[in-house]
Amino acid sequence: MRRRDVLAGMLGVASVPVLGGASATAAATAATTAAARPPTHGHGRQVRTGFETLAAAGFRELRGQRVGMISNPTGVLRDLTHEVDVLANHPDVDIVAVFGPEHGFRGVSQAGQGEDFFIDAKTGLPVYNAYNDAARMSDQFAAAGIDTVVFDIQDVGARFYTYIWTMYLAMEAAAELDLRFVVLDRPNPITGVQAEGPVLHPENSTFVGLKPISQQHGMTVGELAQYFNGEFLPPAIGKQVDLTVVPMSHWFRDMWFDETGLPWVLPSPNMPTVDTAIVYPGTALFEATALSEGRGTTRPFELIGAPGIDHRWAEALNARNLPGVRFREAYFTPTISKQANKVCGGVQVYVEDREAFDAITTGLAMIVTQRQEFPEYGWRSQDGPSYWLDKLTGTDRARLVIDAGGDVDEIVAGWQGDLAEFRKKRKKYLIYHQMRGRRP
Repeated sequence: MRRRDVLAGMLGVASVPVLGGASATAAATAATTAAARPPTHGHGRQVRTGFETLAAAGFRELRGQRVGMISNPTGVLRDLTHEVDVLANHPDVDIVAVFGPEHGFRGVSQAGQGEDFFIDAKTGLPVYNAYNDAARMSDQFAAAGIDTVVFDIQDVGARFYTYIWTMYLAMEAAAELDLRFVVLDRPNPITGVQAEGPVLHPENSTFVGLKPISQQHGMTVGELAQYFNGEFLPPAIGKQVDLTVVPMSHWFRDMWFDETGLPWVLPSPNMPTVDTAIVYPGTALFEATALSEGRGTTRPFELIGAPGIDHRWAEALNARNLPGVRFREAYFTPTISKQANKVCGGVQVYVEDREAFDAITTGLAMIVTQRQEFPEYGWRSQDGPSYWLDKLTGTDRARLVIDAGGDVDEIVAGWQGDLAEFRKKRKKYLIYHQMRGRRP
């Protein structure tokens, strides 16, 4: 067996180039101190992020280059120091610009908003708005005079969470400008065991789903970057980007985020906990309805409801005996977004068994049951009755079946062929192994 394969096995990753080892230099001391030894877990190994791997190797991959970093508040070390602050003060790294995704680099904006250009008060670095504009991103990369783009943002595992599409557009821009692209990998917080849900159809491409991947993709951002580079960039722009993925060590794809020992930082204002991320691939479908999805409460995407809904919805949902989940009759007042400042009745979603829980099937069952019990609440009216659900699921099938009075099994059956094909393609881009065999 090759030494690289042996080392990869020790790290809990598949055979990929791994940085680090005895050659890490003293120049990395500050960063590796900040990235202090993580706690151990049941398997006795330590989880290390891509940035920590990079730091342990003395930032060898970035030396001699003008670096631009795409990040947000999740780009932190174990002591919660931000990586941009570390790099800005490191003698061997020339970071010259920062690019912020949706919600902004420092996290000041709400959903659907970026952050205007500013000079970061802490580092003195220019911060550009990289949200949802490929042409602007290309111009910004050129204006900043960078050689290498570094991406490090915590994803949550759902296709319609926009950070992965910021990464994709940045990869396109980097390829066109012949720049290197480096992804510092982080865990998929809801595990990377399996891809689930419908695969996006190209006619429904928007910034909450640019390319055909499944609704719950089951990949890390590093694995997605490899998939994007292999499957999407060549037909889109005629070539691949010069891609380096710096892997995690000792992360296994059947680990939940709260098993990693890493600090959870809100990836966006309405993603406060790991529990939120677990339900999000399914309950975010309520963005397409007239109901509040709990924005502006302490339990967004776990509290769902609208004025006039009562105990009958929770009772009907519990009667379905959906795997791994129960529903509580709940009342709440969202402070923003749909139904803002109105008392809403509805449900709170309680995941009792993460392994059995299927977020997407549950979310669809919730919509179907709500329509049966409270049909006065239909689709969100903005941009037409079909737009939001079609763009979130990536297909019109769920909407058409629901409007025709069909049930969840009929919806799920319709995406199995596309999903099987995506799962097959996805395999060759996976980096990490599964350890505990908890799900197929």
